[in-house]
Amino acid sequence: MNNIAETVFTYRSYSLEDTEQLAAELAASAEPGMVIGLDGDLGAGKTAFSQSFARHLGVQGIVSSPTFTIIKEYEGRLPLYHMDVYRISLQEADELGLDEYFYGQGVCLVEWSRIIADLMPPRHLHIAMETCGPDERLITVTGSGEPYGEVCRGLIQKWGNER
Repeated sequence: MNNIAETVFTYRSYSLEDTEQLAAELAASAEPGMVIGLDGDLGAGKTAFSQSFARHLGVQGIVSSPTFTIIKEYEGRLPLYHMDVYRISLQEADELGLDEYFYGQGVCLVEWSRIIADLMPPRHLHIAMETCGPDERLITVTGSGEPYGEVCRGLIQKWGNER
């Protein structure tokens, strides 16, 4: 049974710039071992969010979705392990040894994390992106356990419970 407390922050983005503000805030709070799951429909902005997050983490150069390579590693203020598990099964993901990344010294950003929900650490940050219009997104950030609940509380303190 999962008794890990969850803290939820809801953010309404009306532009790429709004989404980048959220990504920048999360990158600023990133610590070694941080795990972020990122979900949303195709075109919801997962890759755009990931690119902004990486840029604000100090990653230089182009960050692209690792759709076919599954995991790309980048150097920034902290190592960034950008994963895209859209094209693999839960069993294939399990065989990748993701725990080495999840419990390492970098930041893991996992696109399509719902596919491997059973493999995600119990304590992590989850971001769900929902398309509400051509440029509008409803972004729900859920912190499961600490320090992720604290990250969400910081967002709530900065922008209110719903921005």
